[in-house]
Amino acid sequence: MHQRKELRSRLQGETLVRRELLDQRSGGETIRIAPDLNVIKIGGHGAIDYGRAVMYPMLEEIGALSRENQLLVVTGGGGRVRHIMDVGTDLGMPTGVLAELSAKISEQNAIMVSLLLSKYNGIRIHSTDLLELPSSLKLGLLPVIHGTPPYGLYEHPSRHGHIPPHRTDTGAFLMAEVLGAKRCIIGKNVDGLYTDNPETDPDATFIPSVTAAELIEMDLPDLVIEPMVLQLLTEAVHMKEVQIVNCHQSGMITRAVNGEPVGTIIRA
Repeated sequence: MHQRKELRSRLQGETLVRRELLDQRSGGETIRIAPDLNVIKIGGHGAIDYGRAVMYPMLEEIGALSRENQLLVVTGGGGRVRHIMDVGTDLGMPTGVLAELSAKISEQNAIMVSLLLSKYNGIRIHSTDLLELPSSLKLGLLPVIHGTPPYGLYEHPSRHGHIPPHRTDTGAFLMAEVLGAKRCIIGKNVDGLYTDNPETDPDATFIPSVTAAELIEMDLPDLVIEPMVLQLLTEAVHMKEVQIVNCHQSGMITRAVNGEPVGTIIRA
Protein backbone atom coordinates (compact mmCIF):
# COMPACT_ATOMS: atom_id res chain seq x y z
CA MET A 1 0.00 0.00 0.00
CA HIS A 2 1.33 3.44 -0.91
CA GLN A 3 2.27 5.74 1.96
CA ARG A 4 1.42 9.42 1.87
CA LYS A 5 4.32 11.82 2.23
CA GLU A 6 3.50 14.17 5.08
CA LEU A 7 4.86 17.33 6.66
CA ARG A 8 4.70 17.05 10.43
CA SER A 9 2.12 19.35 11.99
CA ARG A 10 -0.88 19.16 14.29
CA LEU A 11 -3.06 18.81 11.20
CA GLN A 12 -1.01 16.02 9.66
CA GLY A 13 -3.19 13.62 7.72
CA GLU A 14 -6.39 15.56 8.40
CA THR A 15 -9.08 16.12 5.77
CA LEU A 16 -9.93 19.53 7.34
CA VAL A 17 -13.63 18.65 7.33
CA ARG A 18 -13.80 16.26 10.30
CA ARG A 19 -16.28 17.74 12.78
CA GLU A 20 -14.38 16.77 15.93
CA LEU A 21 -11.25 18.42 14.58
CA LEU A 22 -13.12 21.61 13.67
CA ASP A 23 -14.61 21.77 17.17
CA GLN A 24 -11.17 21.34 18.70
CA ARG A 25 -9.65 24.08 16.55
CA SER A 26 -12.51 26.56 16.92
CA GLY A 27 -11.09 28.24 20.03
CA GLY A 28 -8.35 30.84 20.29
CA GLU A 29 -8.32 34.49 19.39
CA THR A 30 -7.32 35.91 16.03
CA ILE A 31 -5.56 39.26 15.78
CA ARG A 32 -7.45 42.42 14.94
CA ILE A 33 -5.44 43.99 12.13
CA ALA A 34 -7.07 47.42 12.46
CA PRO A 35 -9.00 47.51 15.76
CA ASP A 36 -9.54 51.31 15.69
CA LEU A 37 -10.89 51.35 12.15
CA ASN A 38 -14.32 52.68 11.19
CA VAL A 39 -15.56 51.12 7.94
CA ILE A 40 -17.99 53.51 6.26
CA LYS A 41 -19.99 52.22 3.32
CA ILE A 42 -21.36 54.86 0.94
CA GLY A 43 -24.17 53.39 -1.11
CA GLY A 44 -24.22 54.01 -4.82
CA HIS A 45 -28.01 53.78 -4.99
CA GLY A 46 -28.43 55.56 -1.67
CA ALA A 47 -25.86 58.35 -2.00
CA ILE A 48 -23.47 58.53 -4.95
CA ASP A 49 -26.22 58.60 -7.59
CA TYR A 50 -27.60 61.78 -5.99
CA GLY A 51 -24.51 63.64 -7.17
CA ARG A 52 -22.97 66.84 -5.89
CA ALA A 53 -25.85 67.94 -3.62
CA VAL A 54 -25.49 64.87 -1.39
CA MET A 55 -21.90 63.84 -1.98
CA TYR A 56 -20.04 67.11 -1.41
CA PRO A 57 -21.34 67.80 2.13
CA MET A 58 -21.02 64.13 3.09
CA LEU A 59 -17.43 63.85 1.87
CA GLU A 60 -16.53 67.07 3.68
CA GLU A 61 -17.87 65.45 6.84
CA ILE A 62 -15.91 62.25 6.21
CA GLY A 63 -12.77 64.22 5.41
CA ALA A 64 -13.02 66.17 8.66
CA LEU A 65 -13.60 62.93 10.58
CA SER A 66 -10.47 61.39 9.04
CA ARG A 67 -8.26 63.94 10.83
CA GLU A 68 -9.04 62.33 14.19
CA ASN A 69 -10.33 58.86 13.27
CA GLN A 70 -9.18 55.88 11.23
CA LEU A 71 -11.57 55.45 8.32
CA LEU A 72 -11.98 53.11 5.38
CA VAL A 73 -14.51 54.36 2.83
CA VAL A 74 -16.28 51.63 0.84
CA THR A 75 -18.29 52.47 -2.28
CA GLY A 76 -21.36 50.85 -3.77
CA GLY A 77 -22.42 50.70 -7.39
CA GLY A 78 -25.87 52.25 -7.69
CA GLY A 79 -28.04 52.78 -10.74
CA ARG A 80 -25.47 51.59 -13.26
CA VAL A 81 -25.30 48.25 -11.45
CA ARG A 82 -29.08 47.97 -11.75
CA HIS A 83 -28.80 48.62 -15.47
CA ILE A 84 -26.07 46.05 -16.12
CA MET A 85 -27.92 43.48 -13.97
CA ASP A 86 -31.07 44.07 -16.01
CA VAL A 87 -29.23 43.66 -19.31
CA GLY A 88 -27.18 40.71 -18.05
CA THR A 89 -30.12 38.75 -16.65
CA ASP A 90 -32.11 39.38 -19.83
CA LEU A 91 -29.22 37.89 -21.81
CA GLY A 92 -29.05 34.88 -19.48
CA MET A 93 -25.70 35.65 -17.84
CA PRO A 94 -24.88 33.40 -14.86
CA THR A 95 -24.50 34.83 -11.36
CA GLY A 96 -20.68 34.86 -11.46
CA VAL A 97 -20.62 36.91 -14.64
CA LEU A 98 -23.10 39.39 -13.16
CA ALA A 99 -20.78 39.73 -10.14
CA GLU A 100 -17.82 40.47 -12.43
CA LEU A 101 -19.78 43.10 -14.33
CA SER A 102 -21.14 44.87 -11.23
CA ALA A 103 -17.69 45.05 -9.62
CA LYS A 104 -16.45 47.28 -12.44
CA ILE A 105 -19.08 49.89 -11.59
CA SER A 106 -18.41 50.09 -7.85
CA GLU A 107 -14.71 50.43 -8.81
CA GLN A 108 -15.56 53.46 -10.93
CA ASN A 109 -17.31 55.01 -7.94
CA ALA A 110 -14.28 54.32 -5.72
CA ILE A 111 -12.07 56.20 -8.16
CA MET A 112 -14.38 59.23 -8.18
CA VAL A 113 -14.80 59.27 -4.40
CA SER A 114 -11.05 58.97 -3.79
CA LEU A 115 -10.44 61.94 -6.08
CA LEU A 116 -13.10 64.00 -4.30
CA LEU A 117 -11.33 63.17 -1.02
CA SER A 118 -7.87 63.97 -2.39
CA LYS A 119 -7.49 67.10 -0.25
CA TYR A 120 -7.90 64.84 2.78
CA ASN A 121 -5.25 62.41 1.46
CA GLY A 122 -7.88 60.21 -0.13
CA ILE A 123 -6.36 57.30 -2.02
CA ARG A 124 -8.03 54.55 -4.00
CA ILE A 125 -6.90 51.08 -2.90
CA HIS A 126 -7.58 47.53 -4.10
CA SER A 127 -8.50 44.44 -2.11
CA THR A 128 -4.87 43.30 -2.27
CA ASP A 129 -3.89 46.47 -0.37
CA LEU A 130 -6.02 45.74 2.70
CA LEU A 131 -3.20 44.06 4.63
CA GLU A 132 -1.16 47.25 4.21
CA LEU A 133 -3.97 49.32 5.72
CA PRO A 134 -2.32 49.88 9.13
CA SER A 135 0.70 51.47 7.43
CA SER A 136 -1.50 53.57 5.14
CA LEU A 137 -3.48 54.88 8.11
CA LYS A 138 -0.30 55.74 10.04
CA LEU A 139 0.81 57.78 7.02
CA GLY A 140 -2.36 59.83 7.32
CA LEU A 141 -4.03 58.46 4.20
CA LEU A 142 -7.78 58.12 3.75
CA PRO A 143 -8.26 54.84 1.83
CA VAL A 144 -11.22 54.31 -0.49
CA ILE A 145 -12.11 50.88 -1.86
CA HIS A 146 -14.97 49.46 -3.87
CA GLY A 147 -17.30 47.18 -1.95
CA THR A 148 -17.96 44.29 -4.34
CA PRO A 149 -16.37 41.19 -2.75
CA PRO A 150 -13.78 39.51 -5.02
CA TYR A 151 -15.79 36.33 -5.57
CA GLY A 152 -16.10 37.21 -9.24
CA LEU A 153 -16.87 34.15 -11.31
CA TYR A 154 -16.91 32.08 -8.09
CA GLU A 155 -19.90 34.02 -6.70
CA HIS A 156 -22.46 31.83 -4.96
CA PRO A 157 -25.62 31.16 -6.97
CA SER A 158 -28.58 33.03 -5.52
CA ARG A 159 -31.57 31.26 -3.96
CA HIS A 160 -33.84 33.76 -5.69
CA GLY A 161 -33.08 34.62 -9.31
CA HIS A 162 -29.53 35.32 -10.48
CA ILE A 163 -28.58 38.58 -8.75
CA PRO A 164 -25.35 37.99 -6.76
CA PRO A 165 -26.10 37.72 -3.01
CA HIS A 166 -22.67 39.10 -2.01
CA ARG A 167 -22.75 42.76 -3.02
CA THR A 168 -21.27 45.94 -1.61
CA ASP A 169 -22.96 46.00 1.83
CA THR A 170 -21.64 42.47 2.26
CA GLY A 171 -18.19 43.46 1.04
CA ALA A 172 -18.00 46.30 3.56
CA PHE A 173 -19.00 43.95 6.37
CA LEU A 174 -16.50 41.26 5.32
CA MET A 175 -13.68 43.82 5.26
CA ALA A 176 -14.64 45.08 8.72
CA GLU A 177 -14.75 41.50 10.03
CA VAL A 178 -11.40 40.43 8.55
CA LEU A 179 -9.68 43.63 9.70
CA GLY A 180 -11.21 43.40 13.17
CA ALA A 181 -12.57 46.92 12.81
CA LYS A 182 -14.25 48.96 15.53
CA ARG A 183 -17.40 49.75 13.55
CA CYS A 184 -19.18 49.03 10.29
CA ILE A 185 -21.44 51.92 9.28
CA ILE A 186 -23.70 51.63 6.25
CA GLY A 187 -24.80 54.95 4.73
CA LYS A 188 -28.23 54.96 3.08
CA ASN A 189 -30.87 57.44 1.92
CA VAL A 190 -33.30 56.56 4.74
CA ASP A 191 -33.05 56.93 8.51
CA GLY A 192 -32.44 53.22 9.00
CA LEU A 193 -34.36 49.97 8.86
CA TYR A 194 -38.14 49.85 8.45
CA THR A 195 -40.65 47.02 8.31
CA ASP A 196 -41.14 47.92 4.63
CA ASN A 197 -39.90 50.50 2.15
CA PRO A 198 -40.96 53.85 3.69
CA GLU A 199 -41.01 55.48 0.26
CA THR A 200 -43.79 53.16 -0.93
CA ASP A 201 -45.46 52.19 2.35
CA PRO A 202 -46.42 55.14 4.61
CA ASP A 203 -47.33 52.69 7.37
CA ALA A 204 -43.83 51.21 7.53
CA THR A 205 -42.51 51.14 11.12
CA PHE A 206 -38.99 52.24 12.02
CA ILE A 207 -36.78 49.64 13.76
CA PRO A 208 -34.07 51.33 15.89
CA SER A 209 -32.47 48.13 17.21
CA VAL A 210 -32.79 44.44 16.37
CA THR A 211 -30.70 41.28 16.31
CA ALA A 212 -29.75 39.63 13.05
CA ALA A 213 -31.58 36.45 14.06
CA GLU A 214 -34.77 38.39 14.85
CA LEU A 215 -34.58 40.18 11.54
CA ILE A 216 -34.09 36.94 9.62
CA GLU A 217 -37.11 35.46 11.41
CA MET A 218 -39.23 38.53 10.56
CA ASP A 219 -38.69 37.75 6.85
CA LEU A 220 -39.54 41.31 5.79
CA PRO A 221 -40.65 41.92 2.18
CA ASP A 222 -37.98 44.60 1.64
CA LEU A 223 -34.71 45.42 3.40
CA VAL A 224 -32.46 48.46 3.28
CA ILE A 225 -29.45 46.17 3.79
CA GLU A 226 -28.39 43.06 1.89
CA PRO A 227 -29.78 39.87 3.53
CA MET A 228 -26.35 38.21 3.31
CA VAL A 229 -25.01 40.66 5.91
CA LEU A 230 -27.52 39.27 8.41
CA GLN A 231 -26.37 35.71 7.80
CA LEU A 232 -22.72 36.70 8.18
CA LEU A 233 -23.42 38.72 11.32
CA THR A 234 -24.82 35.68 13.12
CA GLU A 235 -21.47 33.91 12.67
CA ALA A 236 -19.06 36.85 12.95
CA VAL A 237 -16.04 36.72 15.24
CA HIS A 238 -15.10 40.39 15.50
CA MET A 239 -18.06 42.44 14.31
CA LYS A 240 -20.93 42.36 16.78
CA GLU A 241 -23.14 44.94 15.11
CA VAL A 242 -23.80 46.93 11.96
CA GLN A 243 -25.19 50.46 12.03
CA ILE A 244 -27.37 51.91 9.27
CA VAL A 245 -27.55 55.71 9.08
CA ASN A 246 -29.00 58.34 6.78
CA CYS A 247 -25.90 59.80 5.14
CA HIS A 248 -28.00 62.53 3.50
CA GLN A 249 -28.39 64.13 6.93
CA SER A 250 -25.35 66.13 7.97
CA GLY A 251 -23.65 64.85 11.10
CA MET A 252 -25.15 61.36 11.16
CA ILE A 253 -21.93 59.61 10.11
CA THR A 254 -20.02 61.64 12.71
CA ARG A 255 -22.46 60.66 15.44
CA ALA A 256 -22.19 56.99 14.45
CA VAL A 257 -18.38 57.14 14.49
CA ASN A 258 -18.61 58.71 17.95
CA GLY A 259 -20.63 55.73 19.14
CA GLU A 260 -24.07 57.30 19.31
CA PRO A 261 -27.05 54.94 18.71
CA VAL A 262 -28.39 56.82 15.70
CA GLY A 263 -30.18 55.12 12.81
CA THR A 264 -30.64 51.36 13.17
CA ILE A 265 -28.27 49.03 14.96
CA ILE A 266 -28.39 45.36 13.93
CA ARG A 267 -26.73 43.22 16.59
CA ALA A 268 -25.17 39.78 16.31
